[in-house]
Amino acid sequence: MPLHFVVEDAGAQRGDAVTLTGAEAKHAAVVRRVRPGEEVTVGDGRGAWLTGEVESAQPAEVVVRIIARREIAAPTPRLVLVQALAKGDRDELAVQAATELGVDEIVPWQSARSVSRWDAKAEKGRARWATIAREAAKQAHRAWLPEVGPLASTAELERRAAASRVLVLEPTADERLTALGFDPGDDRDIVLVVGPEGGFDGDELDRLQAAGATLVRLGDTVLRTSTAGPAAISVVSGILGRW
Repeated sequence: MPLHFVVEDAGAQRGDAVTLTGAEAKHAAVVRRVRPGEEVTVGDGRGAWLTGEVESAQPAEVVVRIIARREIAAPTPRLVLVQALAKGDRDELAVQAATELGVDEIVPWQSARSVSRWDAKAEKGRARWATIAREAAKQAHRAWLPEVGPLASTAELERRAAASRVLVLEPTADERLTALGFDPGDDRDIVLVVGPEGGFDGDELDRLQAAGATLVRLGDTVLRTSTAGPAAISVVSGILGRW
């Protein structure tokens, strides 16, 4: 499969040249070792999908001549992962896997039991997650990059429940995720909420349920915070026919 690269402006048409510069050019020429004549794909992360042939490859600049262009529609309903901050790199692993599996938006959440605290470095943390998502999306050859939102509070999750279908992944829930029905005509976001390693605080569960969220479980075992979200995305993607 051709290598895939992301540019800010993918307005090029067949016959035009697209130039990769900066880190993207260095990655293409030095790390991936693309060579003239090699076929690659280029996108903007917003649905544009360009197929081209490398004309020249230098660490500072890679030129790709476009031979085909198509537009890929954004999937609906959107799959949103609300990922609680977790210790170590557990939350980052979840971001990477969720992106590879097709998540459309990622929301970092400062839950009551999150050991990791972003506090004054919230924007730095969000930027780190966005970088991880971008690289994972390139690896997975995705036409649409997932959005990474700002750090959310529980109150903001409650507000989401008013307009979206919010599913809280709770191992003690009575209802299984696989037993849920999904109406093909319902284009509301499907929001999957994952707690930290220590689980949800009781007050959080009460508040989310009162706002309209549904508690669901994946199975009879307890998954780690880095695994639960990607597993749920896989299940829902299968139910929706995205896979």
